[in-house]
Amino acid sequence: MLPELTQEEILRYSRHLLIPEVGMEGQQKLKAASVLIVGTGGLGSPLGLYLAAAGIGRIGLVDYDVVDPSNLQRQIIHGSRQLGQLKVESARQRMQDLNPFIQVDVFNEVFSAQNARQVADGFDILVDGSDNFPTRYLLNDLAVLTGRPYVYGSIFRFEGQVSVFDARRGACYRCLFPEPPLPGMVPSCAEGGVFGVLPGTVGTLQAIEVIKLVLGIGEPLIDKLLLYDALDASLQTVHLRKNPKCRVCGSHPDITQLIDYEAFCGVPTRDMHAGLAGGDWDIEPLEVLRRLQAGEPVQLVDVRDPVELQISSLPGALHIPLSHLPQRVGELDDSKPIILFCRTGVRSVRALRLLAAQGFTNLYSLKGGINAWAEQIDPSMYRY
Repeated sequence: MLPELTQEEILRYSRHLLIPEVGMEGQQKLKAASVLIVGTGGLGSPLGLYLAAAGIGRIGLVDYDVVDPSNLQRQIIHGSRQLGQLKVESARQRMQDLNPFIQVDVFNEVFSAQNARQVADGFDILVDGSDNFPTRYLLNDLAVLTGRPYVYGSIFRFEGQVSVFDARRGACYRCLFPEPPLPGMVPSCAEGGVFGVLPGTVGTLQAIEVIKLVLGIGEPLIDKLLLYDALDASLQTVHLRKNPKCRVCGSHPDITQLIDYEAFCGVPTRDMHAGLAGGDWDIEPLEVLRRLQAGEPVQLVDVRDPVELQISSLPGALHIPLSHLPQRVGELDDSKPIILFCRTGVRSVRALRLLAAQGFTNLYSLKGGINAWAEQIDPSMYRY
């Protein structure tokens, strides 16, 4: 039996009630629905706001990050007053201020193979608001193994993608992308940047797909991948096919339980986001300064993209973008310490691992990147 609407809710949702495809019954379906959003950043912001406003009765939010100034260019669910606050709490407050008639459950933790089933228990639809491949594959596999739809979205710079993967009715994410890319092959938004308005467009498209699924109206993007390019305002639809040999949804699947994709992809979650190489490979900015002032032979290697040099740089550093590093290793001198750095330490850790795999041994990653240098050594330098 569908839940009843109160007089206050009828007034709130009156514009929905006037649409024949929604009406009273449709709004009751929205109230009865439960949706899990993994990620409360760029995509999670419009998802959370619009699903809350639409009256989805129960919404779950999964994230383990805090609100940072760099988020506010696109993560509109948060504000300046929430800086330093847990993202899930900041988002919940905003969503319940927008609509006090819904329930918002928060999970301040990493979404992993160990807790995914428990966190997602009781939610009808899984929605991707993340920015990394391990979470996408985990969400997809969870959706397939538990018979639920997975509403996918991704963004990078000026481009976005949206789809609905439901293995009961069509292809899953693995049918399109069978295996995760190698670590470092595809930059995240934090490394490559994202046009601030883009997540609003893509996240809103995802929210539309969720509501269509709940109401059973229109044609969901099942077996379709929507491609959006903000620069030329183009929309393209790529038709997908279910892969009978898919490892998780095919005729003879060999993936029958959730996999810890953080380890599988070679990306240690918290350490990677913190810019830590681990062991003796991390080097503090103060130690780098000491070595430079003492005249010790070191080679500074900047693995950031060229556009980032317009913001900040370290004198004397050799600039080799991470994507060019495999072809330019011959420019490095392993007879003296090689100190790799980027913005916050994430890409320099990847560069370090790449070089270590090729036999380099005298390697360090600048802990916290050039931003940490600006904070600890040169406050006149811009942080970004």
